[in-house]
Amino acid sequence: MAGTTVADGGLVERAFERAAERLGVEPGSADHATKLQYVRDTMGESKISVFRHLFGAEDLAQRANTAFEQAYGELVDGGLIAPVPGAREAVEKLRADGRTVVLTTGFARVTQDAILDALGWQDLADLTLCPADAGGRGRPYPDMVLAAFLRTGAVADVRDTVVAGDTSYDMLSGVRSGAGIVAGVLTGAHDRAALTEHGATHVLGSIAELPALLARLERLAHEDHEDHEDHEDHEESEESGEPGA
Repeated sequence: MAGTTVADGGLVERAFERAAERLGVEPGSADHATKLQYVRDTMGESKISVFRHLFGAEDLAQRANTAFEQAYGELVDGGLIAPVPGAREAVEKLRADGRTVVLTTGFARVTQDAILDALGWQDLADLTLCPADAGGRGRPYPDMVLAAFLRTGAVADVRDTVVAGDTSYDMLSGVRSGAGIVAGVLTGAHDRAALTEHGATHVLGSIAELPALLARLERLAHEDHEDHEDHEDHEESEESGEPGA
């Protein structure tokens, strides 16, 4: 969500700084700078996993995660988030085209719900998932993608699943799930090189371009199928001695 469909204006970093300060990390210190850089590098990963790496002990990680969620919720309530331009319309177009849309996040459910409430998106997607909904493992594990595949039953083959996101962890999650299309978007944390390096099959300016991409790929696949059938019909006509169509 954040960076892909939701523009949060750097709230992840601001919420982390508030949480870190509550745990005694001094702003401006080398320790603070190192931890903040790790948060930037791991955008898209489950936040509790990030805090386990940064603070080690489980009790400290849980305290940091709780403080982060509280801080982020306070910032969200302050009206500091907005949809990525065209994001709502893109989701509505995808659903109008008969596709099933699932919004996933590395945040906890309470934070995801706060974002959905703030944007009026409670009913925008068919399903919303956070790491806890998929057994506790967030990205870069494929669990949330596979949970979406299993819970919706929208497609018969996981290769028909499309994953879109703004981070390298989103790309890894999509690749590991077996999704046929893994689309990176340039509205968030990571650039084209990082997205491509971690498995993006396509890189888009924003999520607003996704409906058109899928429509174009379907059209090309349909044309290829028709060309293949025409070629087979022509070969059969030659073998039977009849003129080709």
